[in-house]
Amino acid sequence: MDVQEKTFARQLFQNKILKADGQIFEDIFSATMNYAETDFQQIKPWGNIGDRKNDGYIKTKGIFYQVYAPEDIRKSYTNVVSKLKIDFDGLKAQWSHVNEFYFVVNDKYKGVNADCEKIIQEIKISHNLNDAGFLTAKDLENILFELEDDQIYLITGHIPDPANIKQLDFSILNEVIGHIMQLPLNEGDKPKNVLPNWNKKIKLNVLSESVSQLLINGGFQSHSLKEYLKNNSDFLADSLRDKMNEVYLQEKEKKSGDELFWAIVNSASPKVEHIYQTSVIVIMSKYFETCDIFEEPVQEEVE
Repeated sequence: MDVQEKTFARQLFQNKILKADGQIFEDIFSATMNYAETDFQQIKPWGNIGDRKNDGYIKTKGIFYQVYAPEDIRKSYTNVVSKLKIDFDGLKAQWSHVNEFYFVVNDKYKGVNADCEKIIQEIKISHNLNDAGFLTAKDLENILFELEDDQIYLITGHIPDPANIKQLDFSILNEVIGHIMQLPLNEGDKPKNVLPNWNKKIKLNVLSESVSQLLINGGFQSHSLKEYLKNNSDFLADSLRDKMNEVYLQEKEKKSGDELFWAIVNSASPKVEHIYQTSVIVIMSKYFETCDIFEEPVQEEVE
């Protein structure tokens, strides 16, 4: 599966996740785990005994899973905390050799809040578990893309021939730009992000003061980009980084300084319009900071 096919498969999978509540999400989880773990055993509810608080487990390792898929997790955090405690107590009372416990939540790529994380870590410590935590949509996506191609297709569904899809190579970039365009500007941006000292890199790459200021302004919003990437699979972050580096390497062959900066902005923007260009500069700020674009100053060795 190449990058284009993987990009499209990821979009199909995300569409399934965003529409999956209750049993539909549990079925996606079970199908993925059945391929990922040979010894995984799904537990289906049965008559009046239900599933005995166990939606699936790996018996040989003592790893247990409980699944929860509300329509909107942001309105259900109190339910998550309550269900987490009740389900684990029920699981521990009815099953033996519980070494690890994972609460599988369809967060729809929004993440879980601090209270939920705190509760599950308390469960881990108080019950002396080897490990415990949440499995969210991004974790399930990471597991999915460790599978064989035919197994991925069986879960995501049919993938059209990438040769018939134009501009797919930019779909990752467009997805992130679309997300940034929807972010509001607010007074809280600046304190959330401590910008590194870019002076040496600005000077080395012969960038003007005006371009430097644009990168700094983009940097104030880059915390939102980092949060978005954190709640998505590794594939999104890796593909975005690779795409920006690819655009940079292509443009640097003939351009430098401010001309190179604007060539990257315009090449990565779906349209040469302010709203798109501003979003691209937010992305560029992140990868300027991590030195995936533009030359990095040589660090002096410390004796």
